[in-house]
Amino acid sequence: MGKLSASILSADLANLADQVKAVHGHADVIHVDVMDGRVGPWLTIGPVVVASLRRHTDRILHGHLLVDGPERLFDELAESGVDLVSLHVEAVEDTGPVIAKARGAGLGIGLAIGPATGAEALTAHLEEVDDVTVVTGPPAAPGPAFLPEVLPKVEAVRNEIERRGLSADVAVDGGIGLDNARRCVDAGANVLVAGAAIFGADDPSDAARALKAIVEAA
Repeated sequence: MGKLSASILSADLANLADQVKAVHGHADVIHVDVMDGRVGPWLTIGPVVVASLRRHTDRILHGHLLVDGPERLFDELAESGVDLVSLHVEAVEDTGPVIAKARGAGLGIGLAIGPATGAEALTAHLEEVDDVTVVTGPPAAPGPAFLPEVLPKVEAVRNEIERRGLSADVAVDGGIGLDNARRCVDAGANVLVAGAAIFGADDPSDAARALKAIVEAA
């Protein structure tokens, strides 16, 4: 099933509840980038803000964790209302115990790879996770440029999921917009993570509607 995930990193954080409510009609997931200024290039938001946001949305809250030692945050994120977390394989030495700890905290679990990491880093763990994310833009400011050369990795991961008869979602995150969403879906993504393309639009609800229509064909 195709899903649209609205990334609040590009939202007006001073009006976050209203921004999220504006896309409720079309976004299935609210995507929260949790960065520590080391693995992720900035210091962003964490469980306190997520707990406040949870009171204003019934959508799935997905914590994309670009932090050292992400397992330190699992219990607090679960208490704040996060449903699913994604770990970057580049930031975790041994994924098995970290995945188990996320499950123990009652969280859904996913893995993510940056543009420089090969698809095999995800395919080695497909049976263990609910979601895999291929980052399709460089680590830069919100609204990074889309990297089309990453799409073969999306295709490789999708093919392996289908070959094994698994059900993990395949998400793309980074520079996603109306000009490239169809290419991502055609490569095998069934989750589009979009930030600037939604919250930077004159009408975020309309932008979300257009992107959802594309991913629903996944």
